[in-house]
Amino acid sequence: MIERDPWLKLARHTPARIALGRTGASLPTEEVLRFALAHAQARDAVHTPFDADRVEEEVRALGFATLRAESAAPARDVYLRRPDLGRRLSDGSRARLAASAGAPVDLALVVADGLSSAAVHAHTRPFLAALKGRIADAGWTTAPVVIASQARVALGDEVGHLLKARAVALLVGERPGLSSPDSLGLYLTFSPRPGRSDAERNCISNVRPEGLAYDLAAFKLAWHIREAFARQVSGVELKDESDLLLEAGIPPLKLAPTLT
Repeated sequence: MIERDPWLKLARHTPARIALGRTGASLPTEEVLRFALAHAQARDAVHTPFDADRVEEEVRALGFATLRAESAAPARDVYLRRPDLGRRLSDGSRARLAASAGAPVDLALVVADGLSSAAVHAHTRPFLAALKGRIADAGWTTAPVVIASQARVALGDEVGHLLKARAVALLVGERPGLSSPDSLGLYLTFSPRPGRSDAERNCISNVRPEGLAYDLAAFKLAWHIREAFARQVSGVELKDESDLLLEAGIPPLKLAPTLT
């Protein structure tokens, strides 16, 4: 006999594993099977091949120019075992990006598969569609969007440096959780260059319909970019104050003014 958890009514408000009930000292069979399914979905998200051609086509359909790049990790199994290789470009990619660089730009955008290509497949197009208008309204110049395979977050710093960008924003598939196998993360670095630390980047996490909505995520990223330019910093020195604008009644569909 399954004993229902008295907190069951709260479960409808969160995908977190709460109020699972019990059968004797064990979980109900239904919950054990749900856990196994979630674990399989998380594993699949990590190992699903990155369809860079499809992502590039979707990005171009939004009006962005694109470039392709790969990390120094030659294959997925190496990428998973050697995080350091995923943080730097392959020699060929480094040469191509350096040759493609033109005049300095305000912003470089990188779309990286990371640990969940499923997240990149699902959320890149709608997020960039939400961000595109904010870039235009702010008047920022941009480099071609770089579609990067077998990539980790720090790869964006090298890309931004090669493309002579004042800041780089990297979209990446986050490490899958048992309730979120397709979460997209956004990482912003001001004055990108190899060797930047995690403390020098800002992260906006869990971008997906079940988490942080595309319009709100674009609002927050645009706020961070504007403030990074104004204050000449990113990371721990740039605290997220974008919610103050929301509390003041400014909707996320409007470009956030710079706070001083």
